[in-house]
Amino acid sequence: MKNRLLLLLAVMSAGCTASRQATAQADQVNILCYNIHHANPPSVKDRIDIPAIAKVIAGTAPAIVALQEVDVHTDRSGKELHQAEALAKQFGMQYFFAKGIDYGGGEYGVAILSKYPILETKRYPLTTLPGTNGEPRVLATALLQLPNNKRILMACTHLDAQRSDSNRLVQIKEIMDILKEQRYPVILAGDLNAPNGTPVIDALDRQFTRTCGDCAPTIPVENPRRCIDFVAFTPGRFEVLKHAVIPETYASDHLPVNAVLRLR
Repeated sequence: MKNRLLLLLAVMSAGCTASRQATAQADQVNILCYNIHHANPPSVKDRIDIPAIAKVIAGTAPAIVALQEVDVHTDRSGKELHQAEALAKQFGMQYFFAKGIDYGGGEYGVAILSKYPILETKRYPLTTLPGTNGEPRVLATALLQLPNNKRILMACTHLDAQRSDSNRLVQIKEIMDILKEQRYPVILAGDLNAPNGTPVIDALDRQFTRTCGDCAPTIPVENPRRCIDFVAFTPGRFEVLKHAVIPETYASDHLPVNAVLRLR
C-alpha cells in the first residue's frame, strides 16, 4: 500500500512538472527580425534568392518573423512572386504584408509572418516631412493568438534611410504614440536606420525595452560596425531569454536578429 502511494505521488509530481514545463514553453516567443534586401544577395546583381532567405528563417525556427524590404509582384523580383506569401507558405505560417510604396509595377514594404493565428492586422502610414526626399514608410501590426488563451501585438517597421534623423524622429514618435494605446503586450521589430545613442533610439528606449543593451552590429554584413536592427517590447511584460545576431553574410545586406522572449 505504501509503495502504491509513493508511486502515485511520483506520477502526480512528474505530471505537475511536465505541466509547468509545457506552460513555460508556451509562453516563449521566438522572433526573427530581418531586412531581406528584397531577397537579392548584394554579391549577385539582379538575382532573387528566396531559398537563401528561407534557409536563414529555418535556421532559427522562429514563431514570428518581422521582414523589411519585401517585394510583392514587382518587375525586379518577378510579377508572379509575392515574397511574404511565398516564405509564409514554406513554413506553414500566416502573414500580413503592409505596403510602403508602389514599386516596379507592384508593391514594396514590410511583412509579419506568424505561426500563431493572426486575429487582426493594421497598416499605419508614417510621416515623411516635405522637402526631405524621404521614402514613405509604414508601421504594420498583427494581433496574435498565443497558446493558453494569451494575445500579443506584433509590430514591424522600417524607418527612413536619409542621413538626417528628421524623418526618423517623427516616425518613431508616431510609432510610440500608436503602440502606447494598445491593450496587449507589444513586440516591435524592424530596421530603424539609427544606432544606439541617437535621438531615435533614445525615443524608443523611453517607452520600450530592447532585447539588447550594447547591441552587436548588424551592418554591413562584412565586418559589421553598427546595429540598426532591433527587437523591443513593452517594459515588464517579457523576459529576454536570448538575443543573437546571426552571422549570415550572403542573403542580404543586413544581418538578421533572433530574440527569444518569455511572456510574463
